[in-house]
This record gives sequence, structure tokens and C-alpha cells, in this order.
Amino acid sequence: MLTGNQIRKEFIEFFKKKNHKHFESASLIPDDPSLLLTVAGMVPFKPYFLGQKEAPYPRITTYQKSIRTNDLENVGRTARHHTFFEMLGNFSFGDYFKEEAIVWSWEFVTEVLGLDKDKLWVSVFTTDDEAEQIWIEKCNFPKERIVRLGEDENWWAAGPTGSCGPCSEIHVDLGPAYGGDENSKLGDEGTDNRFIEIWNLVFTEWNRMEDGSLQPLPKKNIDTGAGLERVTAMVQGKPNNFETDLLFPLVEEAGRLTGAKYGEDKEKDFSLKVITDHSRAVTFLINDGVVPSNEGRGYVLRRILRRAVRHGRLLGQSELFLYKMVDKVVEIMNEAYPDLNDNLEHIKKVVKIEEEKFSRTLDQGIQLVNQEIEKVKSEGGKKLSGEITFKLYDTYGFPYELTEEICEEKGVEVLREEFEAKMEEQKEKARSAREVVMEKGQDSFIEEFYDKYGTTKFVGYETLKETAKLLSIREGKDGKTLMIFDATPFYGESGGQAADTGVISGNGFEGKVVDVQKQKGIFTHTVEVIKGEAKEGAEYLLEVDEMNRVATAKNHTATHLLHKALREVLGAHVQQAGSLVNGQRLRFDFNHYEAMTAEEIEKVENLVNEKIAESLCVTVRDMSMDEAKKEGAMALFGDKYGDIVRVVKVDDFSIELCGGTHIDNIAKIGLFKIESESGVAAGVRRIEAVTGLGAYELVKRMERTLKEIAKTVKADEANVVERVEKMTETLRENSKEIESLKAKITNYEAGSLNDAAEEINGVKVVIKTFKDKTAEELRQMVDSLKDKLGSCVVVLASGEDKAIFAVGVTKDLIGKAKAGNLVKEAAQIAGGNGGGRPDFAQAGGKDASKIEEAVAKVRETLKTLL
Repeated sequence: MLTGNQIRKEFIEFFKKKNHKHFESASLIPDDPSLLLTVAGMVPFKPYFLGQKEAPYPRITTYQKSIRTNDLENVGRTARHHTFFEMLGNFSFGDYFKEEAIVWSWEFVTEVLGLDKDKLWVSVFTTDDEAEQIWIEKCNFPKERIVRLGEDENWWAAGPTGSCGPCSEIHVDLGPAYGGDENSKLGDEGTDNRFIEIWNLVFTEWNRMEDGSLQPLPKKNIDTGAGLERVTAMVQGKPNNFETDLLFPLVEEAGRLTGAKYGEDKEKDFSLKVITDHSRAVTFLINDGVVPSNEGRGYVLRRILRRAVRHGRLLGQSELFLYKMVDKVVEIMNEAYPDLNDNLEHIKKVVKIEEEKFSRTLDQGIQLVNQEIEKVKSEGGKKLSGEITFKLYDTYGFPYELTEEICEEKGVEVLREEFEAKMEEQKEKARSAREVVMEKGQDSFIEEFYDKYGTTKFVGYETLKETAKLLSIREGKDGKTLMIFDATPFYGESGGQAADTGVISGNGFEGKVVDVQKQKGIFTHTVEVIKGEAKEGAEYLLEVDEMNRVATAKNHTATHLLHKALREVLGAHVQQAGSLVNGQRLRFDFNHYEAMTAEEIEKVENLVNEKIAESLCVTVRDMSMDEAKKEGAMALFGDKYGDIVRVVKVDDFSIELCGGTHIDNIAKIGLFKIESESGVAAGVRRIEAVTGLGAYELVKRMERTLKEIAKTVKADEANVVERVEKMTETLRENSKEIESLKAKITNYEAGSLNDAAEEINGVKVVIKTFKDKTAEELRQMVDSLKDKLGSCVVVLASGEDKAIFAVGVTKDLIGKAKAGNLVKEAAQIAGGNGGGRPDFAQAGGKDASKIEEAVAKVRETLKTLL
């Protein structure tokens, strides 16, 4: 019986024998701004399906790590739902089509996997006679086990318009024990858990037009996907994915860490499966550079991680445990994804930090539940609304089951129906927001140009001047002109490097190149016309601005040094998340879970400058991807697919795949200086830096600033730090003295208010307004008056622009008047809101002019309460 790892290997080897090129799994962070995460095996090839790029090979095969969270609530409940999963796939870009896709899938499923032919069923699209015929004639598949299904099941489309086509799916019949009877067929009601889909073959052959009509695509494509977890379950005879060798060792590890045993209790099994699935998702997301946050990918990670921790609590585990699951995940998955080992400690550290944070959140949640219960009871109620339980669950991540348990102990009923209604509302929102994997096609002009002329010949690595023929000229935006030549020395914006600038001249024409964009290998020059008129078919001289090119090259090479230095100082988990390089500066974004310390920044800057001082040579070579890997080249997804890759090596310090322009010796950079380090997104940091003359100018500005500070504090530059420290200490001492005096004044004023106490129905009440008191000063006065008067109600207010209210009620009187209610009443009159404890509460209001009216209203209220 094949293991999960063997199935993965066998799939790749099978299609390599069918002349497919094997590409490694792409990152879970897709090279596509329209997608949050890689949700399917075809996502990395989206540009090829859309015609944005020419596929480097006509046949490709992969196993692709993927994440989906649209059915999160089903993970652990069903046999086959997962957040993290692997998709086996084979793809054809205008090469083979239906017959090969069908015949090869049948061959692999029956001959390599050895699945029982008599248990296999096939679905085809309603009108797809061709696919059915291939199954019957080429695979000898029985017609009675072929089912025709409609658009909902067996039609794939990019959207309302664009690429689309029929599908054919292979299913395994688990038998009547899982639904239906001896006569049931695929697609019959009540057989969803019986007929298990293991492979979907998509035949992309049509282009749906605006009017709904279908036009044949010029190139037909094949896109297939087989879920490794499902396939493994069928091969190993397991009706449940979690019982395969890919997942069950994790189930056992989760049981060991939480003290629960699989197979004894359904709810415990549910929790163990959640922990198992989520530990894989968490490990792979962090490995690919995602860190927990409250937005985007970081929120997906945080939600999954916290769900796993909650289920650990439900199993009775209050200690940190999830970070320990990472070791087992890496042990199982390391064969297919060896980079996991390099990042093991980083992954565990991030999980542990988040787990610790959430453990505190859980403790806070218990306090919040108790507060809500007390509030319900104080108002004479016995039911906790679904709105509150959902808020605790959704906002604070507090498990519903724990809320229910605490409420039962306190004699309060939880309205589960209301909670579930809120959950369903959230699910509906999630369903409506599911991502579309594909989108409408590319610019028709570029497609037509490509079909007619092919790509532009780029000669910018070898020369900065080139005479070339103008193939296309058209009007651009803002009065500029768009020009395409058969060749160009101008670098087109890509890989974070800005486009070259320069001039185009000849035949009485002169224009300034302000931008160059590259699309499908075609370089479009944006030109400001200085004089004359250019004509298609004529030749022109294209000249790149050499100073700008060299300055840009220095900054680009510096980003390679910076990338390597960051990995040396911070760890191997650091990966480039974006960059911008031009002639003035460089910007480098990278994955890291916390702000760099001043010491770390200094270490990175020093390391880069040390290497610059060593005058290391930069070499650029074209080689195969396999050769580049052997050399140890670092690659980013988006650059790595191609037969021949460009490798930039800085002696023995740095080696990366890169299509940008570089200097030949890093000594030419001169000086590297970091200007700033900041956060730009959850788990993404940004360094901005300058080199050469720009770095020198930065140092001069810093020098001038230092001189100005020295002059201001009346010190020499040599001892300016000592002088500033002394001044800071003096200010600190003065501040403490001022605070002490303020406290004394506040106590004195509070004492003077004793005489201002009035009596309302025999109760001492102090009501006073001020103009210049802080919230803290009002609180101190309230506490002081309560201590001195013993039994009283204190209502104080202050403010010139905004209103501040503080109300105190001694504990013997909170049965009659509650501070939280009184302060809320006052704040609402002043355009605010608030509340608090029965014995003390503070609130604010927008309109300070309403202070007197507000306290007067509270006085009237007290007359009715006391």
C-alpha cells in the first residue's frame, strides 16, 4: 500500500514520463494582488492561462500547497474538509487536450494507484459527448457508471465572461454503508459521503462573450487537480482523511499533548482533528512569511491558530501546546518541503508568542463572561443573548462552549439559537466573499501585437544605445506617446526596479523616455515628445540615461547585500516581500514578525558596509534552474519559472535569481546607509536606504542636525549626549515634583469640598464643576471625598473644550444609585456616552458648555433615587 509521500512522488514521476516539466510548489502568498492566498493548484499558472505570459513549457506538473477557509466550521466535523491541503496537478498550455488528460488520469488511478476499477465512477458535462466517448472507447469504462451533470457540478468558468469549459471528475464509491442503496448512482440525493471525488479534469476550450455566446479559444488548455489527502485516503482504504498516514500521526500527537485519546468520544475526536488540520496550516503559513495580525493573511493565520488553541482548552489543556505540534508537522512534511527544517525554530517561536497572547485573551474572556452574567442578573434577567455570546466569540475569540459552561454554573441560560443565527449570518458573508481564482483576459492590443511581432529584443544588459525600428506608435495618457520597437536598451519596470529614462531621436524626431513597461515580453516606452513626429517602420536611436542607470544599479545590488545581511542577523525566515529601486534610493520589504532593534539595524548596516569595503566582484550568468539551485541561488516566486534563469552572484556572500541591472564590483556602491525601519503590514517590515552620493548627503544632514542640537543645548558636539541626558533627568525630576504638588492641591481642594456637601433626602452629596481638571485629578478627588465623608455620592465635572465626568458612590448606597448610570446620564447631555462600575465611573462628552446642565440633571435624578 502506497504512503502519502509515495503517492506524491509517483504522481510527479508519472507525468514527467509524459514529458511534463516538474515545478516546485509555489508560496501560499500568491504572486497576484487579487488573491489573498494560494487557493488551488492552478493559481501559480494564472498568467499563462490569461495570456499575460507565455508558458515556459507546454506541459507542467506540480504538487501545490493550498489554503482555503471558506468552510472553516466544517473542518474536523467532516471526513474531508481541510484548511491546508495539497493539490496534485498536470497542466497543458495549448498542447494536449481531452483524450490525453482522460487516458492518463485513468492510467494513473488504476495502474499506479491500483484503485479498484469497479468502484470508480465518472461525471461529465451534460452535453460533453466527446469526453464520454473517450472514457468508453479509450479507457474501456462502462457507460452505466458515467453520469452527466450540469453547470453547477461540471462546468468551470473564470467569471460571467472569459475562459470556460466543461469538466470531468473521477469518483470512488465507498458503498451503501455511506449512503443510498445498491441501485444508487453518482449524483443521487443522500450520497455525498458515498461517492468521493478524487480528481477534477478541466477542459478550458471556450470564451464566453458579453452576449453569453461561446467562441472557441485559439489555444485549448488543460487544468487538473487531485487532492492528495483524498487520494491517499482512497488508496489506503480509509473513509476519513484524518486516518491516513499523512494526518493520523498528528492526531496522535495532538492526543498526547492534550491528554485525549482518539476514538473514545466524538466531540474529543472533533477537537483533535481541528488541532491536526490547523497545525499544518499554521506551520506552512508562517513558513511562507505570514505572521498573526488582525487583517488579511495575518488574520487568516490568527483565526486558524486561535481555533486550534481553543480546542486544546476544550480538551482540558490549559498549558501551551500548539507550538509543540510544529515538530511533528515538519517531521511528516519535510520530505516534500525541506525548507520547513530551516525555519523550524522561527515557526515555533511565532506560534508560541501568539499562543501566549491568546491564552491571556482566554483569561480575559472568562472575566468578560462573568461581567456580562452579573449585568444580566443585576437587571433581573436569566438569559444571556446570542448577540453577547457571538461578540465574545467573534471579537475576543472566546469559545461559545466555555461561555455556555460558565453560564450553567451561574444559573444563566444561553440563547444558542440566537448565537447560531449570528454565526450563520457571518458564514453567509464569508460565502459571498469567496475569491475568484481566474479573471477576464488581458489587453487585446498586446495580444494582437504579440501574435504579429512577438517579443521585444532587450539589449540593455550589453549596451545603453541601440538603433531600432519603430513597430507601433499610439497615443497614451496625459498627452504622452506610447512607442514599441523591435529592440530596446531601456530596462522595463519589473522586479521592483524602476524603468530606465533617456531619449529617443532620429529622422527629425526627439522625445524624452519617462517610463517603460514590460508586458508579455513587449517593452512599451512612454515618451514626452520634444519635437518632430515619429513614424512606424522608421529607425531611431534609443539612448539610456547612463548616470541614472548606474545609480539604480548600485541601489539594486545593495538590496541583494541587504537581503543577505538581514538573513544573517535576523534569521533564515527573512524573505523579500517587495522592493523599489531607482536612481535616488532603495526600499526593501521583508517578512519579519517584530520591529528590528537599534542594535539589529546597526549590525545589518555594518555588515553591508564591511562587504562593500572588501570590494567583492559581482558576476551575472544565465543557467538552468537546476544549476542555479545547486549554486544555492535564492529565488522569489514569479522569477523562478523559466528554462534559463539569470543568476546574480556577489562573490561568496550573496546569490539570487534576478533580472535587474547591477554593477560589476560592490566597491562602487561607496557607502550604504539605512534611513528608516518601519512596519508596513502585518508581519512585513520595510527598510529605506541610500547609497553612494545619497548616503553621503544623508550623513551631512545628520551632521548638521547634531550641530544644531549642540548649539541649542549649549554643548560641544563631543559631549552633546551627556548634556541632553542631564537635561532630561532634570526635566524628569521637575515633572515628578509638579505631579506631587498637583496631588497636594487636589487633596486640598477635595478637603475644601467637605463644606460644600449638601444633603438630599438625608444623604451627603457633593456636586462640583471645574474648568481645568484632568480625568485623573477628578478620580483622586472622588476617592478622597468618599474616604472623608464615609457615606456619600460625589459628582464632579470639568472641561473647556470637552467635558469630563467622574461619579463616586459609597458601597452602602449603590443599592439606591449606581455611578455607572449617573455618569452615563451626564455624558449623554454633553454629547457623549459611557458607564462603569456601580461605585465609580468616568465618561466624556463633546460639548463642555453642557457641563452645568448635565450635573443639574444628575442632581434632580438623585432626588428621586435617594
